[in-house]
Amino acid sequence: MEKKTLLTDCPDAVGLISKITNICYKHQLNIIHNNEFVDNPNRQFFMRTELEGVFNDETFLLDLDHALPQGSHRQLISSARKRIVIMVTKEAHCLGDILVKAFDGSLDVDITAVVSNYDSLQGLTEKFDIPFHYISHEGISREEHETALLKVINQYQPDYVVLAKYMRILTPDFVAALPHKIINIHHSFLPAFIGAKPYLQAYERGVKIIGATAHFVTNDLDEGPIITQNVIPVDHNFSADDMARSGRDVEKSVLSKALGLVLDDRVFVLGNRTVIL
Repeated sequence: MEKKTLLTDCPDAVGLISKITNICYKHQLNIIHNNEFVDNPNRQFFMRTELEGVFNDETFLLDLDHALPQGSHRQLISSARKRIVIMVTKEAHCLGDILVKAFDGSLDVDITAVVSNYDSLQGLTEKFDIPFHYISHEGISREEHETALLKVINQYQPDYVVLAKYMRILTPDFVAALPHKIINIHHSFLPAFIGAKPYLQAYERGVKIIGATAHFVTNDLDEGPIITQNVIPVDHNFSADDMARSGRDVEKSVLSKALGLVLDDRVFVLGNRTVIL
């Protein structure tokens, strides 16, 4: 017996849940869990179905194609552990949190490699017996650097690339090579304080909350589809450094929560938004 997850995204129509579940029954697949959502303004239907049984993927998906309306997308995903490559610069808190959670099973993921433009976090990474690749950006163009990065990343064939405080802006060519496969943590509650030094921006604005945002990377800086966010209260007693220290705890918790949702196949991308089931 196998376990797989069916993701369905299609124009809304009458009887979709019945059609999909009847095809599951026809193939003698047991529905373990099911969630659905209709985005009424866009008339778009989303459904996530956890299945168990003996699968014939080709005929099952063909039956779905015949039953679903035109413009539908469906994906049958194996329950096998997903693979990620983590990209970092110098800050350890997000990387360390993911490494520990993968080690203790809190995140069910295979971290295949860590890639960085500095060697600062090599020792931490290797404590967990994970390959570390140091690819300096100095003395070469951004395009040359990203070509070298992709060459290493592609060796591992990851399902996702996680930017765990990777502090360089990616070019459109790099993003296009991994569409909706790059997850970033931004040290701000977007859309506020986009770009560099957000905690200093927040301090100078006198904010009363600070937060973090995990999102898919697009060509629009820090404006990709948001996966999850969180905030904590601050007040006039907090300096910019105090805010940064408190913010690091929010950053790592938001990133690991977002990663868990993505790894569990709960995130649909709808334009520049996400639907999470």
